[in-house]
Amino acid sequence: MHYIKNAFAGDGIKYNEYLHPLTIGEVELPNNIILGPMAGVSDLPFRLLCREMGAGLVCMEMVSSKAITYRNKNTDAMMEIHPSERPVSLQLFGSEPEIMAEATRMIASKPYDILDINMGCPVPKVVGNGEGSALMKNPRLIEDIVRAMVSETDRPVTVKIRKGFTDASVNAVECALAAEEGGAAAVAVHGRTREQYYSGKADWSIIRDVKRAVRIPVIGNGDVVDGESAKRMMEETGCDGVMIARASEGNPWIFREVIKYLETGEHIERPSMKEIYDTVIRHADLQLKYKGEYIGIREMRKHVSWYTTGLPGSAKFRAAINTMDDMESLKKACADIFGVE
Repeated sequence: MHYIKNAFAGDGIKYNEYLHPLTIGEVELPNNIILGPMAGVSDLPFRLLCREMGAGLVCMEMVSSKAITYRNKNTDAMMEIHPSERPVSLQLFGSEPEIMAEATRMIASKPYDILDINMGCPVPKVVGNGEGSALMKNPRLIEDIVRAMVSETDRPVTVKIRKGFTDASVNAVECALAAEEGGAAAVAVHGRTREQYYSGKADWSIIRDVKRAVRIPVIGNGDVVDGESAKRMMEETGCDGVMIARASEGNPWIFREVIKYLETGEHIERPSMKEIYDTVIRHADLQLKYKGEYIGIREMRKHVSWYTTGLPGSAKFRAAINTMDDMESLKKACADIFGVE
């Protein structure tokens, strides 16, 4: 069995009915709390931080299968991983089984542990191409895509779906069954429709319905913001693991907090201003290392905005950092707002 230990949640963790290792195909995750894929967010620097905080699996931002087959250089940069972040899942998007299969063949030598298929992205540009959540309109195509990819790899292939495309076409169960029939090793279910985007409340009952319908592991996603909500989702749905996405923006500590709560039922203190500052600086240094200053600082701006949300003077601070074009200026500004010398 392919087993990879997690740097934070390794020896000494107290597993129980909520917090436990999770096997997906031949890959055994050290725990069942997962960083979800987020375009423009779950890049290499951020994934490394979430891994250090205990995430049992980190998922990469989605990559176009066509871009892989075209050997796009920007896509190559997005697909870089670091050994210490494993286990890691690469998420592909596309709608043509033969191209998804070709992309799978082309990355055969890459060290990804799991390949995921995006069937939940709601943005018009993706949906308009028949990709992302648009795939939920055609469960037969879902089965064909999964089967095409499974035939080209010995890695587990998973899918991420939504409740449905619209409130009038809730078909997550049908889509999950199609994915399972195609050979999917697990399915993640976001309890909102494409029509909702990220608004309103996630419907956890659809996660429960999928769990009852399939034999493969089911990962719940939507409105998990702390240890209590993670536990409640598992209690209400029976899901095998929890995926955390937007609640981790500017908050990689959520993974250690959720793990601690599920392990002991206790809350741990939120990070101090000094720890937040140190994490922001580490995040910035990783951006600089992997992306260079020009791109790194521009991508860091949104992260710093999330890290400082709610702090006194944060609105003025965000306006100021959006004009900065060097890391030293950004770091000095962060030292000022966090009160660190």
